[in-house]
Amino acid sequence: MKKLLFIMVALCMATTIDAQVYVGGGIGFTRTTEALNKSTIFRLMPEAGYRINDRWAIGLSLGYANSKNSTEVSGMESELKLTQYNFNPYARYTFAKIDKVGLFVDGGVEYIHRDIKGSYDTNAWNIGLRPGISFAVNDKISLVAQVGFLGYRTQKSDFEGAIATNTFTADIDGNDLSFSVYYNF
Repeated sequence: MKKLLFIMVALCMATTIDAQVYVGGGIGFTRTTEALNKSTIFRLMPEAGYRINDRWAIGLSLGYANSKNSTEVSGMESELKLTQYNFNPYARYTFAKIDKVGLFVDGGVEYIHRDIKGSYDTNAWNIGLRPGISFAVNDKISLVAQVGFLGYRTQKSDFEGAIATNTFTADIDGNDLSFSVYYNF
């Protein structure tokens, strides 16, 4: 009897998961060299979510970034290394869907921790909205782009005498643009 119950629960779960769970994210690499400055940045941003219905989804985006900047002045080279971690749970509302294209807005709270090697750490919080667009290539693959941010940001470094920076932001520009690829189960 227990085996039969377990099989029935597993089958029910398998049918509800169909086309409701998505995984994906983005990856980035930048290498810049200009005159005496060199910069290398690597980013990894995995994401997973669950579609509650045609309009609503909930998800979690994690992030890792590592950057190294070096500058040479008068034969002396200085180096700055930064590591960043992001934790961003969100709720997504799709307000328009036309064929394979969906327009949505994510509302979320994001925690960011930055570690500057040999110096200090910074902790930041963002709460707000990010508009986006999705394109379903087929039943399994979706391309997603997000741009801008509307909300509140605060950050504070962890050294004595540090003062928090609090910002209300309302911008949609190319400086806050991200692309992702999702696999839909």
